[in-house]
Amino acid sequence: MPDGRLLPAEELKEKLSEPAIELRYLLSKGYKRRNTITFVSNHHRLREQERQILSRLVFSPETAEGRIKKKLTCSQLGGCDLFVDGYNVIISIENVLKNELIWLADDGFLRDTCGVFNKHRITDMTLMAVDEMLSTLAALKVRSVTILLDSQMSNSGRLAVFIRKKSENTIFKVDVMTSKHVDFDLKKAGEYAVIATADSVIIDAVNKVVDMMGCWLKQNDKIAKPFNLNVVRDKSLDLTMENGE
Repeated sequence: MPDGRLLPAEELKEKLSEPAIELRYLLSKGYKRRNTITFVSNHHRLREQERQILSRLVFSPETAEGRIKKKLTCSQLGGCDLFVDGYNVIISIENVLKNELIWLADDGFLRDTCGVFNKHRITDMTLMAVDEMLSTLAALKVRSVTILLDSQMSNSGRLAVFIRKKSENTIFKVDVMTSKHVDFDLKKAGEYAVIATADSVIIDAVNKVVDMMGCWLKQNDKIAKPFNLNVVRDKSLDLTMENGE
């Protein structure tokens, strides 16, 4: 297979299942994460993209359970003030619209494995993803939304203007900001803030979090069904239970 191309989904899942089991076991024994990923990946001769998938999907049981406990269900968001990790949510929805693979990680969060964040460009599909995100937020009946966009991303100001315009007539208050330190801002949003992200570093640093892509998929389950690597821990994502059994 040419370098840079992943195996078809089912073949990729089969190839990564055994490495995932080994990685999960070693992490549960307290081995350092980075070194363990490298060890397991080298042992199974995984390519760089396959290593990245393991890194985004497989966690120690302790880490996974801790994150799941922080996670709110979609039905709990009514009346909430939500802070959104803008590019994390928008690009993830956009990738599903592009029919890219979506995976359910050990910690109960849905993630894509495209790795396009540092080279993302605004396209019509991006704007469609924004529409989908705003529609989902309206359906969830949130009270207010603060969307933070990384100012170091290309055309983040343009995207902020588009979101502000699209949200002029929403039933909830919307504030859109660009920032050079989105991660820091989200971590410091406050003890009672609800953060919409699938970024592991942010999840570990906040008290309440929601998987916005998961909420969106629940309302559009005809669009995509996520894959997983052996373990499904989060019973709130009913639409994912059909896969990987």
